[in-house]
Amino acid sequence: MSGTEELNWHDAIKVSKLKNGKKKMLRVNGKMVLLGMHEGAYFATEALCRHMRWPLAWGGKVKDDCIRCPLHQTTHQIADGELVEWAPFPLFPPFGKVVGKLSKQKDLQVYPTRVQESKIQIQI
Repeated sequence: MSGTEELNWHDAIKVSKLKNGKKKMLRVNGKMVLLGMHEGAYFATEALCRHMRWPLAWGGKVKDDCIRCPLHQTTHQIADGELVEWAPFPLFPPFGKVVGKLSKQKDLQVYPTRVQESKIQIQI
């Protein structure tokens, strides 16, 4: 992001629509994001796994403050998106291993969240 771009808060969903332990994939300000609630706190990340672009809302698990992609188990911290583990489990062995070695290991983009007037907002 250049120094002239400004981050703005955008309504994502009503608080009543997201329960603890749940997550939803949404389009917010033109970006696909994953919005979730873990241990009473909201988090927002980019919607697709950095390994093979699998939608994290489709089976992604949040455990130990990390989100794990169900496809090859790539794991990122939900607080800052830091990569914890890169594709340790090749669900489709030859393809998963090749893609894991050829693709660059990347952190997951995370977005700040807040509650404003009974809506969860994401800063993008």
